[in-house]
Amino acid sequence: MTLRIALVDDQEMYRLGFRMLLETQEEVEVVGEADDGRSALDLLARVKADVVLMDVRMPGMNGIEATRRIVESSTDGPKVIVLTTFDLDEYAYEAIRAGAGGFLLKDASLDELMAAIRHVHAGDAVMAPSTTRRLMEHFMAPPPTSDGGTHAARTLENLTAREREVLALLARGLSNEGIGRELSVAEGTVRVHVSRILGKLGLRDRAQAVVLAYESGLVLPGGRQGRF
Repeated sequence: MTLRIALVDDQEMYRLGFRMLLETQEEVEVVGEADDGRSALDLLARVKADVVLMDVRMPGMNGIEATRRIVESSTDGPKVIVLTTFDLDEYAYEAIRAGAGGFLLKDASLDELMAAIRHVHAGDAVMAPSTTRRLMEHFMAPPPTSDGGTHAARTLENLTAREREVLALLARGLSNEGIGRELSVAEGTVRVHVSRILGKLGLRDRAQAVVLAYESGLVLPGGRQGRF
């Protein structure tokens, strides 16, 4: 299977570097490049992509708005991986809220880049990399006390005790395999739990589940167990 990748970054050197790395992989085809969010949308209207590597800070339409529009335009459209420059990028968390499947450091190795692409394309373990978890925790406030936080907490009441356990481990960055080991259950059982969690909570993907786990106080910054 060929993975079709689109590159979006306002800096040509970054696009060139990623293209050169990706084109060494037989399973990858770079189907196009864009230098801002608006041109990315135009590109994706013309070509079919499986995964978009999306910069955040760009002139014109930034990566957050572009990600939101890509996600909202189609349920079977390309997955988005946001590119960030470590923990100085305050927009990374908002991009996840906009629907990005995860994010990746721009200085990632080829192995890390390919692993992230495969995970996000498969819709699984998108929050697993430690860098993703660290950045999520960096931008997370303490457990919310606003009505929004109370609503998020009430939403979790729809979950069974085991589903809350699975959600908490997912939010700590564990893959399905890791959750299975932690709970001594089969990986297939974990997949069923994750699917039910997303369905009950009306969430698009695992990234949104992580956001809700933190916002509700189920998991605290640092990966500590919350009040549930």
